[in-house]
Amino acid sequence: MEIAKISGKNGRENGALIKVRDLVKVYPTAANGIEALKGINLEVHEGEFLAIFGKSGAGKSTLINMITGIDSPDVGEVQIGGVSIHSMSDDELTRWRGRNLGVVYQFFQLLPTLTLVENITLAMDFCDTYPLAKRSERALQLLDQVGIREHAHKVPSKISGGQQQRVAIARALANDPDVIVADEPTGNLDSQTAEDIYDLFSDLVSLGKTLVIVTHDQEIAERASRILEISDGCIISSRSSDAPSNGRSAHEASPSPDRVSARIHAAL
Repeated sequence: MEIAKISGKNGRENGALIKVRDLVKVYPTAANGIEALKGINLEVHEGEFLAIFGKSGAGKSTLINMITGIDSPDVGEVQIGGVSIHSMSDDELTRWRGRNLGVVYQFFQLLPTLTLVENITLAMDFCDTYPLAKRSERALQLLDQVGIREHAHKVPSKISGGQQQRVAIARALANDPDVIVADEPTGNLDSQTAEDIYDLFSDLVSLGKTLVIVTHDQEIAERASRILEISDGCIISSRSSDAPSNGRSAHEASPSPDRVSARIHAAL
């Protein structure tokens, strides 16, 4: 099977880029099992900034694992760009995900023995999206875009948590995916660093990327254009937020030219 990039609107209903239908996930226990997702349905449109919000144990991470293909549902379907992702083999799904989804984790998941630039080029090596000779150059450009190129040849332990999360975002962008998915991406960061990370996410949305984040923090969720609240494995509400369309707080809705967004616009 040839692994293609998401393109056009083929196979989409009502312009939805991501469609989740009747999703059920049960984790077995010694008793009757835990129903983590109970018939979830949702759609995410191209260019949307969606926050999946809820308390710990609500089913947020389980849902995001279904959307990324990291885990499989017991019942239901996930389509992204018209592709039913769980119908693919494990190898096909891994390659498809590498080309089409950028995943950002709470705990960064950087390989500790590789430099920052090597962590990013590794993502390109798996997908073969860019010529081998161009990968290091692109990795350096991405590090520049997130503001930490000067640390390119350090290993992760030599930089701060906020800087590691910036590397994780750069890695997620390595193959120029249309969709970015982030699971509690600022859960281990101080408030100012978290604000900087969300400014960076907002810049990506302004470029047309589709962004789905998971958070237990309502203040962070309000930065998204739409908030989907989940509790006990069910969606209990879905509403638009009061945030500007690019997800910035009101006083930042018109970023200055020297912000990170200027670097991103210059290279993507």
